[in-house]
Amino acid sequence: MPAQPKSAPRSEPFRAWQRMLSGRRLDLLDPSPLDVEIEDIAHGLARVARWNGQTEGAHIFSVAQHSLLVEIIARQRARLDRPSRLGVLLHDAPEYVIGDMISPFKAVIGDAYKAVEARLKAAIHLRFGLPATLSDDVLALIKSADRAAAYLEATRLAGFSTAEAGRFFGRAPKFSAVVERDYLTPWPADVAEAHYLERFAKLARE
Repeated sequence: MPAQPKSAPRSEPFRAWQRMLSGRRLDLLDPSPLDVEIEDIAHGLARVARWNGQTEGAHIFSVAQHSLLVEIIARQRARLDRPSRLGVLLHDAPEYVIGDMISPFKAVIGDAYKAVEARLKAAIHLRFGLPATLSDDVLALIKSADRAAAYLEATRLAGFSTAEAGRFFGRAPKFSAVVERDYLTPWPADVAEAHYLERFAKLARE
C-alpha cells in the first residue's frame, strides 16, 4: 500500500481574531475592551438572525431587534438604573462575533462555547463602564425577559403553537399593544442597527 502523503505544516499560526469594519481586530481568546466598538456591535447584531432565519417576513428578525425587545420587557417588569438597562441591552452583544447559536445546537456541542462568550461579554462590559458580571438580580431579570421575548417571537414569527412555546419558554407573558406593534415586525438591517445605536446612546448619556 503506497504511503499516504504527509500534510504540509502550517505556515502561519491559527487566526483567533476577527477584523471589524471599524478596523479593530478582536481576539476571541483574549478580547481587549479597547477593541470593542458599539458601531461594530450594532452593525453585527443587526445582521445576525434569530431562529436561524426561520421567521416570517421580508427581513430576518435580528439579534439587535431582539435585544431591544428584551430591554423594553425588562423595563416594564422592574425599575432599573442606567447601568442595569445598558446591561440588558448588551445581554447578547457577544453574538456580534460568535453569532446566535440556537438552543438545540448548544445542547449538541455542550458548554465549550461558554468560556469564549463569557470573555467577550466581560470585555464588552468593561468597555462601556459596566462590571464584568452583572448582579444576580439583573441576570435573573434578563433571563426572564429573554424567555418572554422568545415566547413572543416563537408564536408571532417562528411558527410555534402557544402550547409548544409554553413548553419551552414558559407561560405567555403580559405585554402591551405597543410592544406587538413596534417590536414584533422584523426591521431591515439598517433600521435595526440605527434603533440599537439610538437606544445605546440614550442609555450611555443618562
